[in-house]
Amino acid sequence: MSMLDLSADEVLSTTRAVRRRLDLERPVDRRLIEECLEIAVQAPSGSNSQQWRFVVVGDPEVRGRIAEVYRKAFEDYRNSPYNAGNLFAGDPGRHAEQRRVFGSAEHLADNLHRVPYLLIPIAKGRCERLTTAGEQAAYWAGILPATWSFMLAARARGLGTAWTTMHLPYEREMAEIIGNPYEKTTQVALIPVAHTIGVDFRRARRQPVESVTHWDQW
Repeated sequence: MSMLDLSADEVLSTTRAVRRRLDLERPVDRRLIEECLEIAVQAPSGSNSQQWRFVVVGDPEVRGRIAEVYRKAFEDYRNSPYNAGNLFAGDPGRHAEQRRVFGSAEHLADNLHRVPYLLIPIAKGRCERLTTAGEQAAYWAGILPATWSFMLAARARGLGTAWTTMHLPYEREMAEIIGNPYEKTTQVALIPVAHTIGVDFRRARRQPVESVTHWDQW
């Protein structure tokens, strides 16, 4: 499959959370998804556990049922004082940016059923049964790098993705839709996958590196 002419640094720094610019009209070749998954499973995992599982949903009827659950979770989020649009009210510039983020999230919720593929990464075991920081760190390290690798591989192929966890308050209901055994596995995210409208994504505004970096000691 064709690849974008991007360096490794460009892929890493321009893989954005894409919502409004997902092309909801253009179909995605399943082989592109398979290629991205081949890259994903090359990711490292603690003790080489390879505990990842991926449910890829392309069936329109199943996507519709997933979208219904997602929209229910989004309404909870909309009514929460902690939604992105309510943050940083005392900082006009940052607040405007957060309102834009909320609008983008709302657009995705309204159109999730139209996204060609939905990827749900799943880890073995129930995360809430882990009682120490070490157990939690090892657990998430077994699935998150692989999922991020999938998203990077998608960007390199002109596909857009967004890491969402909106549906997780209704994880059990989602498990009934996609069939993963709830008591034995944990859904980690829900990632829409589609071609992007344009490929000219840029670096995002972030905190200066020096403000978040400590050398030798905190």
